[in-house]
Amino acid sequence: MTVTEPAPVHAPVPPLAARTRSIGGSPVRDILAVTARPEVINFAGGLPAPELFDAEGIAAAYAAVLAEAPERALQYSTTEGEPALRTALAERTSARGLPTAADDILVTTGSQQALSLLATALLEPGDTVLVESPCYLAALQAFGLAGARVLPVPGDADGVDPQALEELVVRERPKLFYTVPTFQNPTGRTMPARRRAAVAAVAARRGLWIIEDDPYGELRFEGERVPWIAAHEEAGDRVVLLGSFSKVMAPGLRLGWLRAPGELRRACTVAKQAADLHTPTPNQLAAARYLADRDLDAHVARVAAVYRDRRDAMLAGLADALPEGSAWDRPEGGMFLWARLPESYDTTALLPRVVRQEVAYVPGAPFYAGDPDRATLRLCFVTQTPEEIGEGLRRLGEGLRA
Repeated sequence: MTVTEPAPVHAPVPPLAARTRSIGGSPVRDILAVTARPEVINFAGGLPAPELFDAEGIAAAYAAVLAEAPERALQYSTTEGEPALRTALAERTSARGLPTAADDILVTTGSQQALSLLATALLEPGDTVLVESPCYLAALQAFGLAGARVLPVPGDADGVDPQALEELVVRERPKLFYTVPTFQNPTGRTMPARRRAAVAAVAARRGLWIIEDDPYGELRFEGERVPWIAAHEEAGDRVVLLGSFSKVMAPGLRLGWLRAPGELRRACTVAKQAADLHTPTPNQLAAARYLADRDLDAHVARVAAVYRDRRDAMLAGLADALPEGSAWDRPEGGMFLWARLPESYDTTALLPRVVRQEVAYVPGAPFYAGDPDRATLRLCFVTQTPEEIGEGLRRLGEGLRA
């Protein structure tokens, strides 16, 4: 008697987590993948100018670390970060008006990881997060992956409206408010000192965490530096300050940090242990050595001078490139310029036509947590030379008129 074997069963694997299915990828990354050809003048990416990296100084720092302390540089490190780097970061922060000890700082693998750790430490699925409108894209991703309900706070050219912020806090009971108050991504705007004080007062009065992200603050071209929200004493126990070397030293180092009150910082440390144990030791030690041996402030001043010229080149060419009736601001620093075309324009729909002219921007719509303004776009002015910017704007104008 012949026994027939049952047909093999190939059952499907369990589905992906709902949060990964509901949150899309970064539109900026998608645009960069499409426009990676060298002939494309790319105003889309937030990429520092690679020719301005201090490659010699960074290489010397790595060489010294690996020659003098290879056993330490190639070994596991503490989750909190290398003491030499945390001490240097604390000293830089204190020198800028916010007294800070090394133990106040957690070194992260880029400041983007700091956002992810804070979302893990602070948010339960369904918690409410308040953000600027428009807002840094990757922050929207981080909060969305945490299952948060993300709501925009109305504002103007000076940033969020403190009264609107307070009304939303009272009505929605959010866990935190996220802001990039200096040379904001995507708009380039800077929140004035008086408004920062008002935001700090709302957090103190209503019970609210503030995440103050400052990756661009050192890239100032003109005007006076505005103190951090974290420097306001009344909100000092509820403001987390994020920093990064990506825009002032090199993004490939993937070195960021957060300065946070003790209990929250310890919770982020536990979350980091689950994520990557610690940020790469050679990178941390090389950065600490660089800070000890080189003048980072002088390097940043040289970079900012070049970026200022590139900003000016973009500002000079925008009137001819954009349709009549467009508007834009003059950022005092940073990397980005935000423009709004007339109401009838949809920058998302126009992008393929513009890319055919071998130039690219980022449409404004993905930067909004609420209803988007589809006539907006973001331009990065630091990666190309003034001559390339002029040609890129000529192509942009042709694409928009096509």
